[in-house]
Amino acid sequence: MFRFFTQKKWFLWAYVGSSVILTSLWISVQIDVQINEWFGEFYDMIQKALATPNAITLGEYMGRLWSFAELAAMFIALALATSFLTSHFLFRWRESMVEFYHSVYDKARTIEGASQRVQEDTIRFSRIMEDLGTSLIESIMVLVEYFPLLMGLAIGIDIMWFGEWEYGLVTAAFIWAVGGTFLMIGLAWLLRLVGIEYDLQKREAAYRKILVLAEDDGTIRPKTLDELFEGVRTIHYKSYLRYLYFNIGRLAYLQVNVLVAYIILAPAIVAGVMTLGVMQQIIRAFGRVEGSLQYLFKSWPTIIELASVYKRLREFEGQIESMTHQQPER
Repeated sequence: MFRFFTQKKWFLWAYVGSSVILTSLWISVQIDVQINEWFGEFYDMIQKALATPNAITLGEYMGRLWSFAELAAMFIALALATSFLTSHFLFRWRESMVEFYHSVYDKARTIEGASQRVQEDTIRFSRIMEDLGTSLIESIMVLVEYFPLLMGLAIGIDIMWFGEWEYGLVTAAFIWAVGGTFLMIGLAWLLRLVGIEYDLQKREAAYRKILVLAEDDGTIRPKTLDELFEGVRTIHYKSYLRYLYFNIGRLAYLQVNVLVAYIILAPAIVAGVMTLGVMQQIIRAFGRVEGSLQYLFKSWPTIIELASVYKRLREFEGQIESMTHQQPER
């Protein structure tokens, strides 16, 4: 699966492409920081305007909106370019995998579900990596930028349970986000979600193979098809029940998550020791830090799917290697 990074043919895409994508993600995070600063200044202007009539001019107000439009336009343009380049990068990665599978397909075709591994699993692997990979890198970059920003904003502000401790906000974000992540990991482990996903794909692959064979062989249907589909039905119903339990915990956590920043800032809000703009900056920065720390939590269903795909591809490649080693010498 990782020949993409070891073969000379793919050097430019693997390493130069990675560097360009990382750079564009870093610039996007810098723009996002500027947008966060904009929100603080804008809401301070709103507070000033609402407190004192005609304290600001229409020109000043529209100017602030225009400055946001400029930042947003840069962010959107960069996001589109990054997404386009990332799609090409990951298709090349998939291409390197497929080339290897094609080169050994005379042997690999005898492995159960070989066609699904080569076609469906490789495209699922690349698409999931496109989403998870860029999200992980961006989350790390956001933490690097927003952690010091959040600490600076928290100076002199009373935080629930932490008082005026300068690390109060980031500590609260860390405890809440990491706690939620461990909650999801624990639930997924107890419910064996990766195993369920793996079994589901195996049953679907077996059912599809029989359907293909049944196009030419009339002796296969309907009994064999019905028996196989019964297995597909059973594993799907089992997965629905497991994910129901998983989502109870996940959705409950997300609903509480909406109010966490406001709860933590409650003493400072009640005391009125900060402006509306500062409050918005803190809440947005807190949300960005918290969101980055919640990467595993928010991506857990996709991570489970990726783990299942990775497990199937590794199993497939292991079987290919075994067949190669078992070949008699000529």
